[in-house]
Amino acid sequence: MRVNNPSVAEDLVQETFLAGIKSLKNFGGRSTLKTWLTGILKFKVMDYYRKSTREKSFTQLSSFYDDEESEHFGEDGHWLHGDFSPADWSAEQWENFDRQEFMNQLMACSEKLPPKIRQVYIMREIDGIESKDITEQLNITPQNLWTILHRARMALRKCLQDNWSSSDKRL
Repeated sequence: MRVNNPSVAEDLVQETFLAGIKSLKNFGGRSTLKTWLTGILKFKVMDYYRKSTREKSFTQLSSFYDDEESEHFGEDGHWLHGDFSPADWSAEQWENFDRQEFMNQLMACSEKLPPKIRQVYIMREIDGIESKDITEQLNITPQNLWTILHRARMALRKCLQDNWSSSDKRL
């Protein structure tokens, strides 16, 4: 899920196990072995992101969701009323929030994002990597990070509205 490529994920897991075996003498037992290996894997994924950003640029972001603020927000920063403005969630929708089907749909929607936007969104919102670390790893400005995250959230919200919520109840 983190790298969106099963063969890359398998390679990263193998690299994690190799790194764990090589540095097993450094394992102090202050956590479980699983937690320790998960930490190593997180760094392997971050290294993968660093390497991939050196090879590709963020030029594809320029046309993704151009001018979305003027379409959906007023000058005061509040939502404009219309088909895209959020409606209140019903009690049933709040209950569904924790269900696996929601997470499955969220992952399906994230697959539709451009690769770099998806990468940044997963790093920040799923992996919990600090914004400062993401900007350093990907060599982007904090404003660019905010813009990318905003665009990802807008696109995910639209996709979830179209594919997850019932036709008579908007998110």
